[in-house]
Amino acid sequence: MPDTSGPSFGTPVIRHAAVIGAGVMGGQIAALLANAGVRVELLDIPAPEGPPNAIVEGAFRRLGKLKPPPFADSRAPERIRRGNLADDLDRLAAAEWVIEAVVEKLEIKHDVLGKIVPHLAPDAILSTNTSGLPIARIAEALPAERRARFLGTHFFNPPRYLELLEMIALPETDPAVVERIANFARLALGKSVVHAKDTPDFIGNRVGVFAMMRAIHALDEGFSIEEIEALSGPLVGRPKSATFRTADVVGLDTLVHVARQLHEAVPDDESRDVFRVPPLLEKLVANGALGQKAGAGFFLKEGGKILVIDPARGEYVPRREPDLGDLDAIRRAGDLGARLRALLADTGRAGALFRILTLEPIGYAARRVPEIADVPADIDRAIRWGFGWQAGPFETWDLLGFDAARAAMDAAGIGLPAWIDELAREDEPSFYRGGPATRTTFVPGRGHVPDAPPADELSVAVLAERPGRVVWEGEGGVVRDMGEDVALYEFRSKANTLGRAVMEGLEHAIELVEAGPWRGLVVGNDGENFSVGADLVEVATLADQGRLDEIERLVARFQQVVQRLRYAARPVVVAAHGKTLGGGCELALACPGPVASAETYPGLVELGVGLIPAGTGTTRLAAAAAQRAAERSLAGVMPHLRGAFTAVGSARVAMGAAEGIELGLLPATTTIARHARRRLFVAREEVLRRSEEGWLPPPADDVFVVGRQGKAVFEQTAYNLEQARFITAYDRVLAARLAHVLCGGDLSEPTTVPEQYLLDLEREVFCSLLGEKKTQARIRSLLETGRPVRN
Repeated sequence: MPDTSGPSFGTPVIRHAAVIGAGVMGGQIAALLANAGVRVELLDIPAPEGPPNAIVEGAFRRLGKLKPPPFADSRAPERIRRGNLADDLDRLAAAEWVIEAVVEKLEIKHDVLGKIVPHLAPDAILSTNTSGLPIARIAEALPAERRARFLGTHFFNPPRYLELLEMIALPETDPAVVERIANFARLALGKSVVHAKDTPDFIGNRVGVFAMMRAIHALDEGFSIEEIEALSGPLVGRPKSATFRTADVVGLDTLVHVARQLHEAVPDDESRDVFRVPPLLEKLVANGALGQKAGAGFFLKEGGKILVIDPARGEYVPRREPDLGDLDAIRRAGDLGARLRALLADTGRAGALFRILTLEPIGYAARRVPEIADVPADIDRAIRWGFGWQAGPFETWDLLGFDAARAAMDAAGIGLPAWIDELAREDEPSFYRGGPATRTTFVPGRGHVPDAPPADELSVAVLAERPGRVVWEGEGGVVRDMGEDVALYEFRSKANTLGRAVMEGLEHAIELVEAGPWRGLVVGNDGENFSVGADLVEVATLADQGRLDEIERLVARFQQVVQRLRYAARPVVVAAHGKTLGGGCELALACPGPVASAETYPGLVELGVGLIPAGTGTTRLAAAAAQRAAERSLAGVMPHLRGAFTAVGSARVAMGAAEGIELGLLPATTTIARHARRRLFVAREEVLRRSEEGWLPPPADDVFVVGRQGKAVFEQTAYNLEQARFITAYDRVLAARLAHVLCGGDLSEPTTVPEQYLLDLEREVFCSLLGEKKTQARIRSLLETGRPVRN
């Protein structure tokens, strides 16, 4: 990437950092940096007795046990060196970025900053991680010359998984410092940055906590927890954890602390009382019901059942169905906009609750402009990236329709600021105009200004907006011109499953690129996940009809297309993201050098439904194990083959691209795009690089296999697991069939075989397993309930 950070910094790369404070946030920020390859000094106070590093070491051990895991791969923890603030301050001299992340108390932050500043390099950047303390007040502990290199950085918890980073600069902060950290955060840490003003709780928490607290107060207006959850979750484009489950995950004590802090910090806020902690929340915290970490909060899991607190009785009771009318009719209304409009039009209890939970936060966000943000879109971005909403407050207003939503807010007595009248005077008022590539957003006093994404955040939606980009379109997908003589194959099906039409489209895309003036092909999409695997409905239907010969032809065709991708005459780059399972994982494994976003979750999960990977996946694992071995022998190959057997046999899904590479579920040649929305751009750059270098597909070498000797080892392993009751008898059967293919079948001695021999073997086993009743039961269970039965 070209340098955009200013001449005094060179590249935005940071190789050595320090985090002060090893608590929940400090430790996870250190892990985030280590995931990006940064060497990190993690310092905390010395222990009052015993080893001086006892506190930081204890925190580090707890860090490794957190769920979801903060570390992306097994090597990341090795990049964190622990120390204490009495003995190891000299280490700070090597740090390019020092992040103070101690407890959110001003006097403690001042004390710590006073200790560390004398040890910093003159050109080091210093930031404070806080969810809402005034940055200017924190900076009072700094000498004047240090303030140019100081700023606030608010990472959202958990830092690895939440996209938002709020950055808050002082008036004295050097813009080049802000630019360098923003660049590094986006390119290396995968963060999306919102530049916030130094106001209480900045942007995300100010509006997001308002929405949560307003929802909790709705209990006092006759609505139940179950009803509030129903209208603050996926139905309205928010996370499944909705309001009360989110509170339990965050920690009720944490929520109380944030709400109290906000209540004290905003004496002039007209909606200040919303941040008042209600008696129910006070009582739960007083009783130690702090949420998930305490085993009880608003919800309690007991004997496999989820109970909910009854606000009136103070007891946990079974959950009840919401009394909100026909919510199924709302779900059937269509996409998010249609569902929101249906709720706005509802004249019953659902509509009344919707006005509280959705319209009041919209009004509050509007009233906070320009106090917390000059650009309304910054509030939308902070709420989407920090709280996981599909649409922020002003995007939601657009989905509802400007006039309809304003009329509803006026009728409900929700106050709106004067700048809304400026927008209302437009012929067709809306906060956003145009598609992704040409989008503009409304800014009070300036009208509509450009709001397109950065050029390197290339997406299918951006390409679709540009005229003349469709090269070919079929039932299973479309080929688009990405620019730079690179084509994109976007496959599209339910959950991006890989059925017959999708694979035929992929083959046609490869043929087009090989025959035309193209430099290569990218395979990707804009879906929530890259692919959840093969189309099991298609396979199950054929199996139920006894058409196993047709299944055999279908699988053979799938293999042929995947092999075509691997050995194409032009470079083909798979751009994976999210869940990359089954056949999706096989596409990535076959690609000589795929691109994967950092949070790609690959897995060959076929054993869960009573099958083995047969879209070249088992063959690729066997070939990779032999290739990694120091020598072609049973002893040399088995350690590598054992990892593949374990990963597939346990249907393991890697928790990220880096772990996927470690487990062999992604090739070692995978390029990780740290920011998910850059993956298609990075994939295109990979195609161009390979084309420039002079593309040659990988050689189709024979594969060294270990035969019966290796198979016997794995069969014994499966037997031991069954005897220990870790797996079922049928799991053992499946493990034996997997071992049969991985080891090359019933060969008496280790030897080399052509790839096609292994492809035929995996296809034969796959088709034979489809004839087994227990496999059919697993598939049927998955399709009917979303979970395969363990039989």
